Amino acid sequence: MNLLSRLMDLIYPPRCGVCRAFLREDGVHHEGQEMDLCRPCFNSFVEAASPLCPFCGRPFGSGGGEDHACEDCLAARPSFDIARAPYIYEGLLMTAIHELKYARKTHLARSLGPLLASYAARWLGNPADKLLVMPVPLHPRKLRQRGFNQSLLLARHVASRLEADLDYLSLRRTRFTQPQTRLTSDERKKNVRRAFGVVEPTGLKERAVLLIDDVATTGSTLNECARVLKKAGVKEVYGLVLARTATH
Repeated sequence: MNLLSRLMDLIYPPRCGVCRAFLREDGVHHEGQEMDLCRPCFNSFVEAASPLCPFCGRPFGSGGGEDHACEDCLAARPSFDIARAPYIYEGLLMTAIHELKYARKTHLARSLGPLLASYAARWLGNPADKLLVMPVPLHPRKLRQRGFNQSLLLARHVASRLEADLDYLSLRRTRFTQPQTRLTSDERKKNVRRAFGVVEPTGLKERAVLLIDDVATTGSTLNECARVLKKAGVKEVYGLVLARTATH
């Protein structure tokens, strides 16, 4: 740390991006990188572990037992090949994601992004050269309102870690949709149906795509994006989100 950084820390002591506690000796370092999270907040993040659905990655909150297909995937296999998430969407991680998206604390992506990228590297190992990392896009109207796409902020870290190409232009959200938060599962599917399109699909032929988003609840958004990408000629689509809701 240089002299200027030390001076700035004295004037503006760093705080946890979630609970606002001062980050002194209690700060978190992940793979040599200092994070904007305190140790108690970071330790509260619950990992998504087995048993989970081998297709969509949704954890079963009951605990114990082997991986098995969830009810939705038994009824209809998703358009994506596999989807995974490192964490369960609850508690202080939910707070952190909300702070990133709605309170515009984009600096949190400097901590959450490397966590997602680290998981991607463990999950995918050395991906093929043809892998494209794509963030789930926002509609231009939503992008103007928010000022940034949180999925793109996360995707940059993943692409850098995997040494893969980042493509945030080919997949577009072509129809403005209402927020998914308060919708039922069926309403979510209808809400995102035909809401995405692909620009210049010839460049995607036979490629593998890693779709990045912040949160998945039913997986409807990932599924619709994957459907459109495969229709455009993409060979394989993998979904990766920071957090996934669990069944109870």
